[in-house]
Amino acid sequence: MNRLLGTSIVSMFLVAGSAATAFECKRSEASFDKPGGFPERALTMIVPYGPAGGSGQVAAAMAEAVTELTGIPINRDHKPGGSGTVGMTAYMAAPADGYNVLEHIDDASSAHALDSSVPNPASDLIPLVTSQVTFSQIYIRTNETRYTDWPSFVEWVKAQDGKATIANVSKEGSMERVTMRFITDATGMSIQQISFDKGAPRYGALLGGQVDALFEQPGDVRNFLDAKQFKPILTIFDERPGAFADTPTHREMGMDFDPLLRFRGFYVHADAPADRVEWLQWAFQRGYCEDSYQAFNESKFMTVIDSYRDTDGSKELITRSINQYRDVYKAMGLDVK
Repeated sequence: MNRLLGTSIVSMFLVAGSAATAFECKRSEASFDKPGGFPERALTMIVPYGPAGGSGQVAAAMAEAVTELTGIPINRDHKPGGSGTVGMTAYMAAPADGYNVLEHIDDASSAHALDSSVPNPASDLIPLVTSQVTFSQIYIRTNETRYTDWPSFVEWVKAQDGKATIANVSKEGSMERVTMRFITDATGMSIQQISFDKGAPRYGALLGGQVDALFEQPGDVRNFLDAKQFKPILTIFDERPGAFADTPTHREMGMDFDPLLRFRGFYVHADAPADRVEWLQWAFQRGYCEDSYQAFNESKFMTVIDSYRDTDGSKELITRSINQYRDVYKAMGLDVK
């Protein structure tokens, strides 16, 4: 079941190459008439995670790009907690007038897969654009001496009798948690997952030595990598990306499961006026093509996999992901509602 899930997701991401993204950017209209003057004031973007993590960074970059394109300010309202559930609840309670947009990640899809009463991001929301797709890695401190690579880390963890720790997100059933279960099952090691919903405390825990390792995506910790404070010891992907040519993949380390990938995007309530939705689709899809956003994605290792999906492509991605996560959760014995 693990392999079926990963194979479907990876093949889905890799079928659409970067040429499709370039085509979308070239064909997107440079301007779009405002429907009835909308928007006449700033938009609000609810972000269900803290400002320092990957979601906070992508929200800031997209807000900047859309403002550059349209001249409309976007106020970001961070509401972390519950691996995205606090922000989602707040967003669904906000007016569905088009002035409120949502940034969210694949956690929204996996949450609906586990509990169908949770909003479905492909139907209760309208995806404006998926703007990032990426892989995960496991990091240690660069100056760590107890272990220096993946084999020595696994050996050390096994010797700790379950006392070793890794910083991760909190929600059971998230992409991170499911992947860590795959890893521990494959290696036979036991490690405590220390939960953080906000990126800054998660990264600070590794930097300060409160945890032994970190599960994260490379773009989110780019500053720590550039500063030589963190180093990856495992890439959870089917092949070594060029930027991490010296880091082995989980496959090379003998783990026979297919990787789950992170995706981030932007949404509006499904009940928002259709003409306002159309304008927002243009603004956010065209915003993806702005030089500032393209430079941001490049700086965050977001060009290894094609990161662009329009509304229809995002709905397909989300719907397939929900079905795939639901299958995995049932196989894991979780209470799927």
